Amino acid sequence: MEDAATAGPTQGVTENRGVRSATGRGGALVELTATPGGLALVSPYHTHRAGDPLDLVALAEQVQKADEFTRANATNKLTVIAEQIQHLQEQARKVLEDARRDADLHHVACNIVKKPGNIYYLYRRESGQQYFSIISPKEWGAGCSHDFLGAYKLQRDMSWTPHEDIEKQDAKISIVDKLLSQPMALPSTTEPNFQGLTH
Repeated sequence: MEDAATAGPTQGVTENRGVRSATGRGGALVELTATPGGLALVSPYHTHRAGDPLDLVALAEQVQKADEFTRANATNKLTVIAEQIQHLQEQARKVLEDARRDADLHHVACNIVKKPGNIYYLYRRESGQQYFSIISPKEWGAGCSHDFLGAYKLQRDMSWTPHEDIEKQDAKISIVDKLLSQPMALPSTTEPNFQGLTH
């Protein structure tokens, strides 16, 4: 009995060290106490064992799977962020291109006062000068000797919309105007309101 009691603590210490070295940096186990409450146990391994928690192979596989899942989740989230960054970069590039185009169009020669909401037609003379006119190529007919470069609508924010995008842009502006015209009131409850999102 004394041999068994003596071997018990030694065995527990040896197993604990083995567990530490086996798990390494991948995970850690709760340290075993050879004499809980001051009482020497015959076999701390069997006393502390519930199911198979000290199976080093199973624990190592579990830690490895946890690392793989963590890495996969982080990769997925970073991929979404990368896609969002790319989308924002494309939007920023388009904003800069539109701003450069609008600035160039505002410096085009024009003998009339430009008013938002009207469509203006861009022509180029033989000398290379570009100018705006309110007369379309169809209205000019065969009598127009200048090159037609395009038609643009001047918006209320003084931006220019190409003729082929006017209908789509007007639809967007109409939706925004409807939203802004609706009365806005604070909700009577602080609970989430998903009305309109389920249909």
